[in-house]
Amino acid sequence: MSDIRMTTEMRTDYDCEITGMPADRWGEAVFTVGDQELVMEVSVEKDIIVAVMAGEDAVWKGTLAGFRRLLQSGVAP
Repeated sequence: MSDIRMTTEMRTDYDCEITGMPADRWGEAVFTVGDQELVMEVSVEKDIIVAVMAGEDAVWKGTLAGFRRLLQSGVAP
């Protein structure tokens, strides 16, 4: 078995909680609301890579440092 390089924690307002899900290289969370899907993926390779997808036509993927810069630049709602 591979080394655990990251763990995942997910919680909801229904007092549902999953903690300590191990991963070697990647993990993702998928939220489905009606026919809309929001996905966040984290990959641990040489660098930490973050991908955020809101459907197939709205995708951002880059390093963790790039994701921080994106958020700090004030993403408009």
